[in-house]
Amino acid sequence: MSHKPIIVVGAGLAGCEAAWQLAQAGLEVVLQEMRPLRQTPAHRTGGFAELVCSNSLRSDDATYNAVGLLHEEMRRCGSVIMKAADQCAVPAGGALAVDREAFSKTVESLLCQNPLISFKREELKTLPDENQGMYILATGPLTTPELSEQVQEATGQKDMLHFFDAIAPIVTADSVDMTKAWKQSRYDKGNGDDYINCPLTKEEYDRFIDELIQAEKVSFRDWEKNTPYFEGCLPIEVMAERGRETLAFGPMKPVGLMNPHTNSRPYAVVQLRKENKQGSLLNLVGFQTKLTYGEQKRIFKTIPGLQNAVFVRLGGIHRNTFICSPKVLDETLRLKSRPNIRCAGQFTGCEGYVESACVGLMAGLFCAWEALGKEIVLPPPTTALGSMLRHITLDANEDCFQPMNINFGLLPAPQPIDGKKKIKGKERKLIQSKTALNDLDLWIKKAHINEHPR
Repeated sequence: MSHKPIIVVGAGLAGCEAAWQLAQAGLEVVLQEMRPLRQTPAHRTGGFAELVCSNSLRSDDATYNAVGLLHEEMRRCGSVIMKAADQCAVPAGGALAVDREAFSKTVESLLCQNPLISFKREELKTLPDENQGMYILATGPLTTPELSEQVQEATGQKDMLHFFDAIAPIVTADSVDMTKAWKQSRYDKGNGDDYINCPLTKEEYDRFIDELIQAEKVSFRDWEKNTPYFEGCLPIEVMAERGRETLAFGPMKPVGLMNPHTNSRPYAVVQLRKENKQGSLLNLVGFQTKLTYGEQKRIFKTIPGLQNAVFVRLGGIHRNTFICSPKVLDETLRLKSRPNIRCAGQFTGCEGYVESACVGLMAGLFCAWEALGKEIVLPPPTTALGSMLRHITLDANEDCFQPMNINFGLLPAPQPIDGKKKIKGKERKLIQSKTALNDLDLWIKKAHINEHPR
């Protein structure tokens, strides 16, 4: 049994969640972060839980959407990330989006108020050995090349795995021309006006696609050329190159919307979502891009309603690093070659803000139970937490492991009753969600989660 302070490296979503869970168990924690002493290619601040890409944690529907189910499971487990997100939410229809600056400050404030958590601004340059106590490595997809190399050597991997992730642009709300755009959520979900829509006719859409395909892109460096994109976050120009209608059936789909200026449904739309609580900043939903900054301004200003747009941040792209978790981690997220180290967050090959935090939550719980000499009780595979854990540690194909968002396909399929046909669609999701939350509550009771000393 160890009662040394546990070191959590990385103050992103996973690291903050892991530190919180450890402190909730009554253990001393040192949360170590290298920013702002050393910045990453994507971060802009030294703040905790900084959201680099979108400000959306995606759907909050716990019945028919897997990420919404994960939201609810984490809330029931006392997640600090979900607590802060709920406090800093901005209108976003059925999604949970946050004021990213307020969110970061809230997470940091909640952790700072806990006397068991101390902070250290320092880069981890050497992978700790077993004599240095228990560590959680939550350094994220932008782990430094030097530390990545050490993990590579410790695990025996010939190469760390990589994929590209991208950032969407942000504009000021008062620069959007509302004589052409209008406020409406798809199917009037939420408040019905959580999004601003910029409509395109068929001719405008075709010109936009032509411009995207022909535009100048940022060139890959030699070491980046064999790195694939993550399929769930493709740059818009890559989608356009896959087929002219790809965007019209993707982030620019017009379904559930009616243009009040013309009383008709547009051929395509660009949706803008609030970036902060004041609504003074808006991000272009799904508009990750590798276009040069000059091309972004030129092409995006051809979109009706954005001709005078003021861009406060332009889109970008960065390479993410992750380990082959099924090969190198055990079922409790420990490195097989260095069992005093657990890994958490996107570094493990999960994808998405909430998924990253959920792996941090599990790493924190498992580490706490081990330090206290308690039995480690794994979450049931019928839950979103358990299915994500099994995917990254047991079920994924080691030979072609790629980052994965939570989805109902990871959860066990419900079994037909009384000779019925295979359960599909909404009925399947409804049963999976009910089963997940019921089994989660039983796990929380069995593992005494939320009963730890504070």
